[in-house]
Amino acid sequence: MHILLIHQAFTEIDQPGGTRHAEFARHLASLGHKVTVIASSISYLTGNIDQKRIPEGNANEGNSKVNVIHAYTYPALHRSFVHRTISFLSFMVTSFLIGLRIDNIDLVWGTSPPIFQGLAAWALASYRRIPFLFEVRDLWPAFAIAVGVLRNPVLIRASEWLERFLYRKADVLIVNSPGYIDHVQARGADRVELIPNGTEVSMFTPLSRGDDFRLKHSLAGKFIALYAGAHGMSNDLGVILEAAASLQDWDDIIFILIGDGKEKPALISRAEDMQLKNLKFLPPIPKTEMPEALAAADACIAILKPIPLYGTVYPNKVFDYMAAGRPVILAMEGVIRQVLETAQAGIPVPPGDPRSLAEAITTLVNNPGSGVVMGKMGHEYVKTHFDRPAQAEKLAQVIENLTKR
Repeated sequence: MHILLIHQAFTEIDQPGGTRHAEFARHLASLGHKVTVIASSISYLTGNIDQKRIPEGNANEGNSKVNVIHAYTYPALHRSFVHRTISFLSFMVTSFLIGLRIDNIDLVWGTSPPIFQGLAAWALASYRRIPFLFEVRDLWPAFAIAVGVLRNPVLIRASEWLERFLYRKADVLIVNSPGYIDHVQARGADRVELIPNGTEVSMFTPLSRGDDFRLKHSLAGKFIALYAGAHGMSNDLGVILEAAASLQDWDDIIFILIGDGKEKPALISRAEDMQLKNLKFLPPIPKTEMPEALAAADACIAILKPIPLYGTVYPNKVFDYMAAGRPVILAMEGVIRQVLETAQAGIPVPPGDPRSLAEAITTLVNNPGSGVVMGKMGHEYVKTHFDRPAQAEKLAQVIENLTKR
């Protein structure tokens, strides 16, 4: 079967960012399917042009049955809301035009956000009269409205109309968190399948101590509280800065923030103003290097703004942290907290509360054995319930059933 995935933010295994779809593509290929991906020529994480992503050039994603085509995308992704929208629309158009030239497709797989690429996927599937699989990775535009990014009433109505349109048109709609099911069904989704976020457990070595990472960054003897991921408006990383400020007298504690995003320059400037000597910003790293970085951590932080709607999410980073065998300090509520508490894999704290975050870290510093136990529990739980190969098999079954139908 030949599957066409249209995904502006597609990230290959050797690049920084979320690699859910690259991992799925490889597993689908191992099950005998062919996967073609139309991705952006612009890094979704940094907004920069990646020289490896030649527009309309082909790249083999580690498997002869996975082919990645990079489409031209308007480059000013992070300049402003207007420029960001133009970037999304440009990819929607170029991905559709490229998709018209790809032969023998059995199914088109669209994903959101950005939601506009979902429209291109639907249009291609309709034109070819083949099934349309639509995947909801977060609740756009609801999240954008909740965080205050989308405020114009006309744009809000238009975005919500497009959301409902795609939900209704999907032959199958996939969600990556159980917290999304009620939302999409209330807006017209008919057949909904849960393929949750998870992780490639085999990539991680929980017994490793990440000595190379510690040596490279002069972190020997430190208790490392690590955050890895996007530095955006929703991530609330200012809370980590405030927690670091309250622990300045603890010479053995250091905070490491790995990643990139629109808010990173402002966060660096703020940390300098606060004279934080116990916090380091590091650039984003490919997924292939993430196991070594997480192995160096003594605790890993997952955090989002205290917005009720964020209680619906299953962040990928939490599953990576658990696979690495590290205790998770979770500044989130909702469905992901239920996972953490069931697994007994870390310490939940209230979102937006730097004091509670600092206290959780000092608890693990004073009781290192408890962190080790939490890490082991988390690793075993994620291996049983959230390992990528098992999820890929379920995805393949959904796809096969859909094409047969």
